[in-house]
Amino acid sequence: MVKKTLITALFSSLLWSCATYQPPPPSLYIGELPESIVTELSLDERILTEDAWNNLKQGRVKKAEKIIEKLGRRSPFYFVGLGYASFILNRLSEAEGAFAQALVDYPEMSVAHIGLAQVYQKLGRDREAFVEFREVLKAEPDNTWARQSFEDLRNRKTQQSLEEAEIYLAQKDTQKSKRAYLEALFYSPQSREAHLALARIYKDESVLQNALIHLKAVSDNEPKNEEVLKLYGEALYEAEDYPRSLEIYERILELKPRDNEIKARVDRLKNRLGIFELPSQYESIPASEAISKEETAALIAIKFKDIIEESRTKPPIIIDIATSWASKYILKTTSIGLLDVYSNHTFQPKKIVTRAEMADILFRLINYLRGKGYSFIIQIPPERIQISDVSPDNIYYQKILRVISYDIMDLSVDRIFNPDLPISGQETVRLFDIILALIE
Repeated sequence: MVKKTLITALFSSLLWSCATYQPPPPSLYIGELPESIVTELSLDERILTEDAWNNLKQGRVKKAEKIIEKLGRRSPFYFVGLGYASFILNRLSEAEGAFAQALVDYPEMSVAHIGLAQVYQKLGRDREAFVEFREVLKAEPDNTWARQSFEDLRNRKTQQSLEEAEIYLAQKDTQKSKRAYLEALFYSPQSREAHLALARIYKDESVLQNALIHLKAVSDNEPKNEEVLKLYGEALYEAEDYPRSLEIYERILELKPRDNEIKARVDRLKNRLGIFELPSQYESIPASEAISKEETAALIAIKFKDIIEESRTKPPIIIDIATSWASKYILKTTSIGLLDVYSNHTFQPKKIVTRAEMADILFRLINYLRGKGYSFIIQIPPERIQISDVSPDNIYYQKILRVISYDIMDLSVDRIFNPDLPISGQETVRLFDIILALIE
């Protein structure tokens, strides 16, 4: 009888032991306690938390749960601890809820993201698991376990999606194929295969804007891949985005400077866009100590080329610009009255422009732009402007006054304008840039 009682006691003890010990799943990874939160705990709380964590790692769930309950709901590790306990006991719904609650209070707690990722993996919810792994790596980029899990899941799901997409494509089910390729991009945003396949599908469907999105993604990742750049350039051309198409073909030409086919395409695009090579003299204007009339004409014609229209009237007769590098710019600006031709039909292209003459030119340009619908707001009331070296009877006085009132040109501290001094190329460029900024 005693022997029987002893056996019964031993059996009961064994059953109780089994009920309190549940070995964690072999693949379960329990993340480390975040030091940043642990250090904020009291000594007693830290000891209890670490004890609970050690019990969880060893599968002593009941003991861990008792310690967690002792810590109470105010503990930052209360819900995450219960989450791992529920996971070990295969109560996945409870585990998901506990981990999610932990993240409500501590959104960046990696150990909770790790737990939730494993719950989702076990439930077959790969997309959600992938997002959780990604969150872990944001906070802990050196977490080798999370990195490996993230990459394994990414590679598996990407390959699976690509294979599905190819099957649907072979069956001519482009809608399902697109969805599968987009799924591949969810896991691998830089997948060359998925981007190019989607670009081809959208191009065949004449949805060029969508095709361009995917071609741009590949060209950004592979900026020196000539074949990809050609596909992108052609698609931009078909979409009539000629400026960007030209940019891409010029990049190809840098890679293959002897490719005559690409050279021809670049030339055709430039002709279509009305692009011309700027003369070398134009590039040297900012360095001019005193700007000339021909340089001023070139600056206006080129900087305001998108606004200035060709005059419908017959261009003026000018007899002294045949050898000027800026002759076409002179004709353009004089034909709309921005610059004057003298009564003897000369323009005097090399003549130096004074500050007073520049004020006159700016005044004319402002009036021309106002006629195009652009507005200019007076910044300084003209009646408050006093100019010590330009009298009111000066032919340029009113124009100087108006340009100063728009805060484009200014006076010195002594209210001096220096009307007869030449104006530099750099200063002239600055003045035209001010006007461009005002009309943007």
